[in-house]
Amino acid sequence: MDIKSTMAGTVLSIEIQLEDKVEENQIVLKLESMKMEIPIESTGNGVVKEIMVQVGDFVNEGDTLLKLKV
Repeated sequence: MDIKSTMAGTVLSIEIQLEDKVEENQIVLKLESMKMEIPIESTGNGVVKEIMVQVGDFVNEGDTLLKLKV
């Protein structure tokens, strides 16, 4: 399962690591957009298999941020 960006912004922090178990609605990272901090939540339960971004990266709406194995 892919977790995608809900808006364009800069990756402010990554709250999870590879192989972490995450639950639906858990905050996995935070974006900064227009000087606001935007939490990005998991859309389901799973284990983090790949993190596609780094802190400081700019992402667009719909970009894949990380991949979960369900």
